[in-house]
Amino acid sequence: MADAPSPLPYALIATDLDGTLLRSDRTIGARTRAALTLATERGARHIVVTGRSVSWTRHVLADLGYTGLAVCGQGGQVYDTAAHRQLTSVTLDRRTARQAVALIEAVTGPLTLAADRAGLDGVVVAAPGYLHDLAGETPLVPDADEEELWAHPVRKFYVQHATLTEDELASVAVRVAGDLVGVVKAGPGEVELLPKGLTKATGLAFAAHRLGLSGADTIAFGDMANDIPMLDWAAHGVAMAAAPAEVKAAADEVAPGNDEDGVAVVLERFFGG
Repeated sequence: MADAPSPLPYALIATDLDGTLLRSDRTIGARTRAALTLATERGARHIVVTGRSVSWTRHVLADLGYTGLAVCGQGGQVYDTAAHRQLTSVTLDRRTARQAVALIEAVTGPLTLAADRAGLDGVVVAAPGYLHDLAGETPLVPDADEEELWAHPVRKFYVQHATLTEDELASVAVRVAGDLVGVVKAGPGEVELLPKGLTKATGLAFAAHRLGLSGADTIAFGDMANDIPMLDWAAHGVAMAAAPAEVKAAADEVAPGNDEDGVAVVLERFFGG
């Protein structure tokens, strides 16, 4: 009688994209591809969990040959890749967002905004002077006037300040507007205002439930503060080498960097390689 297959160490692998699964050149290393293929061939499920909206995640999913569920928009969009449809779409109340922006600007002075519009093909509509760190990959409409920023339903707003760092700006935003909106650091000099209570973990929990899985079944990888709820939710949280200290403190282990195929290094240990 043949031996029964050994149980999976984790039935669900959740990976952030930028700074985690993707290398600095925005590609996925061959070693990482092979490790994910091995894990999924053994029966594990892989879910991409990203701050990017669906419209600027689709090309990465296509490159992976990905046909499962993806969690996009900081948890606000659970996307069925094969069916090309949203299973969830959480939007930010624009009146609440206006209040939050006004409260922040009362302390910091003028902010530069970009609106991440809702919908499968939503674009990022940016005010003049807004600098997006992924502008080359983002469906970006630059130099929009004030009315255009607020004209359509949005998932979130990106906010920047001329002199404040993302840490400084996020600190002010949490202090004066944290009871109205969620606040996450999105990249250098950039902060996101989200629907209150929305995190990558809320979207991931929904997607996992659709697959009959839970946090106890999950290993999660991330590199930024917005990944902390996901790392906490998972049974095993992995921070990347370049992650800030607060992310490493929330994780169960620290992997090599994204340019060193850190995701693969950890998966090979658990799934073989």
